[in-house]
Amino acid sequence: MKSRFPALEAPVRRWVRPALWLLVVLPVPMLVAQLLLNQLGADPIDKLERLSGLWALRFLAASLAVTPLMRLTGWGWLVAQRRFLGLAAFFWALGHLSVYTVLDWFFDWAEIGKDIVKHLYITLGMLAFVLMIPLALTSTKASIRRLGGVRWNRLHALVYVSAIAACFHFVWAVKKDITQPIFYGTVVAVLLAFRVVWRIDRRSSSRSVSGDTQSKPVG
Repeated sequence: MKSRFPALEAPVRRWVRPALWLLVVLPVPMLVAQLLLNQLGADPIDKLERLSGLWALRFLAASLAVTPLMRLTGWGWLVAQRRFLGLAAFFWALGHLSVYTVLDWFFDWAEIGKDIVKHLYITLGMLAFVLMIPLALTSTKASIRRLGGVRWNRLHALVYVSAIAACFHFVWAVKKDITQPIFYGTVVAVLLAFRVVWRIDRRSSSRSVSGDTQSKPVG
């Protein structure tokens, strides 16, 4: 994959990982400080739950944005950042789930089970998280070698289902202003549409090349 922006590649490659680490970690002490200083409003648990879920969705969308960015820039090394952002999304989702199970329901598994069955947005949120588990567990290079590229790619296509479920979870969890859910849902839809268009274009190109090869005279 040839770089389309060689002058920018070196500085971006040098600073992108530290910047991502800062972006992933910095919200944690900020949220803890807000919680301790009673700056999360009248219902701090609900606010903490929503903010942790929002960060999970942000990083999930960011991980989906890496592939289009790779194709636009020619920077193949960004694939490592895609894995990093995917793991960031998983751990923020785990934090979101922890707030829900520990602070909201105090490990009352019976009531949690009823809540999952009763409310569709909770069902979709759990689906989004459960689908992320095998992706997080197989995010290493060793897992790619063990599963093989084809099977690994098929497994990691679950991220698309997870992202869609997360977006609907967000839309139906918000009771009033749905501006944010619609925004992130649109972002995810555009990123998935990019993949569909690219796949169709790739198949069309493959058929064109195959047709040209078959039409060439022999001898």
